[in-house]
Amino acid sequence: MGLFTKQQPMITEEPIVPESDRLRVGVIGAGKMGQHHVRLLSANGQVCVKGVSDSDVRRAKELGEKFSVPAFSSQDSFPSDVQAVVIASSTPTHHALAKSFLTKGVHCFVEKPLTEKIEEAEDIIELARQKNLVLQVGHVERFNPAVEEMAKNAQNPLFIDASRLGSYDPRMAHVGVVLDLMIHDIDIVLALVKDKVARLDAVGGSVLSDHEDIVKATLHFSRGCRADISASRVSLKPFRKIRLFQKDAYMSLDYSDKSLKVYRKKRDPVKSLLDVSVQHPRLEKKDALNSELCHFIQCIREGKDPLVSGQHGRDALELALEIRKMLRLHKL
Repeated sequence: MGLFTKQQPMITEEPIVPESDRLRVGVIGAGKMGQHHVRLLSANGQVCVKGVSDSDVRRAKELGEKFSVPAFSSQDSFPSDVQAVVIASSTPTHHALAKSFLTKGVHCFVEKPLTEKIEEAEDIIELARQKNLVLQVGHVERFNPAVEEMAKNAQNPLFIDASRLGSYDPRMAHVGVVLDLMIHDIDIVLALVKDKVARLDAVGGSVLSDHEDIVKATLHFSRGCRADISASRVSLKPFRKIRLFQKDAYMSLDYSDKSLKVYRKKRDPVKSLLDVSVQHPRLEKKDALNSELCHFIQCIREGKDPLVSGQHGRDALELALEIRKMLRLHKL
């Protein structure tokens, strides 16, 4: 049996352009995320995938054969005319890879977390600025239609409760739950609140691995908002929800089914539930990863700043590392 299950590529609604005008892209990493990037990009009418690379050349070749994409054991073998790369390799490789390609004038999409260290993130952010190149970070939940709708309706949140619980995956034992799962909600909370964190508390511990497997962090923002963020990979059933409370409204979002409910007061004071309206916004049905990649392509073509920039990725990483530091201070 092959390494990858058979799956039809998503047909995009992006206009098809002549092959000579297509953006030439390379994908680094043929693992869990890399295979989806190759699948979607190979079906995109604005892109020509010039190669996929992986240190496990067998994985690269099998993925390449499936989607008719050249496979290489190293990104150094990519054709010299590559204009953009998707970096979906392990986090410790992100800084060196992004720096190498940005130096050569190549736009970079880097999967989250952006880098391992803050100074590494700042290094490639500055390099992208100097070279006037697009540096986008792969926080895919920002392109979830339910998250997009919540962001449109968020006005000065007072309290946010986010939970992301899942089962243990031995393939992720090398990284803790903060950088594996919690960083998604860290990025979303920062985007919703648009404020600086004044203080944080965090508790958690290791259960199944040598890293933290369950964590709860409480963020206190300078203008008064509080956010409770929980992440676990020791749960039997997946549970991914975020609730936001603000003056006169409450929103409840389920990541799994991409649904959003908005509760609003119809009158004041509220005497019964009849005084509360419940709205179910109509959400666009789309693949978040595909939207994310199309956005990357659009930013390159139009010279726009990405929705999730290198700075956003850096800020989420900084807060994630602060949470992990707090855990060490608690000696867990």
